[in-house]
Amino acid sequence: MLLLLAAAGNQSSAVQRAAGAAPAELRIGFARSDGSYTIQTIPLETYIARVLAGEAARDSPPAALEALAITIRTFTLFNRDRHRADGFDLCDETHCQVVRTATAATTRAAQATAGQVLTFKGNIAEVFYSASCGGRTEIPSNVWPKSEDWPYLPSVDDDACEGAPVWEASLSESDLLRAFHAAGFRGERLRNVRIHSRNSSHRVARLALDGLEPAEISGQDLRVVVGRTLGWQHIKSAEFELRKDGSAYVFSGHGYGHGVGMCVIGSTNLAARGVNASTILARYFPGAAITALGDREPEKVPPAPPLAPVPADILVTLPADDEGDRAAIARTARAARDELAGILGVPAPARLSIRFHTTTDEYERATGQSWFTSGAWVNGEIHLMPLVVLRDGDLLDRTIRRALVHAMTDELLDNRPGWVRDGAALFFADRGTRSEVRGRCPQDNELRYPVSAGALADAYGRARSCFARQIEAGKIWNDVR
Repeated sequence: MLLLLAAAGNQSSAVQRAAGAAPAELRIGFARSDGSYTIQTIPLETYIARVLAGEAARDSPPAALEALAITIRTFTLFNRDRHRADGFDLCDETHCQVVRTATAATTRAAQATAGQVLTFKGNIAEVFYSASCGGRTEIPSNVWPKSEDWPYLPSVDDDACEGAPVWEASLSESDLLRAFHAAGFRGERLRNVRIHSRNSSHRVARLALDGLEPAEISGQDLRVVVGRTLGWQHIKSAEFELRKDGSAYVFSGHGYGHGVGMCVIGSTNLAARGVNASTILARYFPGAAITALGDREPEKVPPAPPLAPVPADILVTLPADDEGDRAAIARTARAARDELAGILGVPAPARLSIRFHTTTDEYERATGQSWFTSGAWVNGEIHLMPLVVLRDGDLLDRTIRRALVHAMTDELLDNRPGWVRDGAALFFADRGTRSEVRGRCPQDNELRYPVSAGALADAYGRARSCFARQIEAGKIWNDVR
């Protein structure tokens, strides 16, 4: 039988029987202080019990633990390949799910729901959960642009969490500027921050940043920028008011987290009122179904037409709060890879790894290049600056395309001047634009070690022009030198 999570109040505990089976074990990466991982193989249901211990609200009633156990198991199977580029399935941090020592209560909840997941149209659903929606759940695309807004993830009023927690944070202009600089924003002085617009859930959609470039940021991205540098205890959600008090900015809000999907505090309160697990799930994932896995693991939910399924040969590594962008980025990269391979007349790379960094410092350490470059092809992997700054205009698409050209041409252009390799990337990635920059072709150190963003832009312009002149004179790209 099928349990369709269509409306609260349905007390049925029937479960759909589907052709599918969960993996017996998972490879979990436990983070070490030096940034590496210790990999352990853990039985699936043991992992579910341990994640419950890390993610559930304290003293959660059994029904809340069971609802969250099904949500965690669904999230686990949908995101099982999140760390495939690192050699394991999932990590033990907020990037994936927090793992702690299981308790008797979390073990019972895992066992009581063993093998049960949420599905949509017969496939494992893409689900999310956060500490508190603050009174209204959120749609995915308001948090992660271009992500899929599944019908079972609506934005609806939710009085179960009672608007908790209510919070306030005062941040100095200097601290905010430090956080913006770490994320790649440019500008010497932050003259003002003001709310520009809100979305349908009343969360802050856009803020204006006077004195910085880019000059706008989303409410969710502001939360991420501040959290990564100053700590996550400050701006707890995108549902806030903002005022200036002297040289400080005061944020007053409620809720905790992105607000998409299950509200953990809300589910705990519902369970305390006697609501059962299936009804809790119906409230937060209407239209999904609780499914008991059978003999074969169901496929993940494919994105709705006209979008193509997430390409398995493109591995995207993102910080935790950007994970909802994974599918859209992978599809963009695949389309660009195939197009550029056709233009260049070379085979498309069989496998691509794309890694976004959390800060400019992290990017520079990993690549040995200045943050001015935005993206780099290093040791067989595309490294990119924080996603929050690459969202500006079409910078993300252009940066990925340039790195892809490097991936497909650098070996063939080895031992040529740096301007040839960078010129090729700029020329083919930015087709349709023209560069009239004149002057000598740039030296390697101008491209590798620019003294400023403006100096790099000038060097890039000359590199593209030098490359374009030889192409326009009739040379093919791999004969330019």
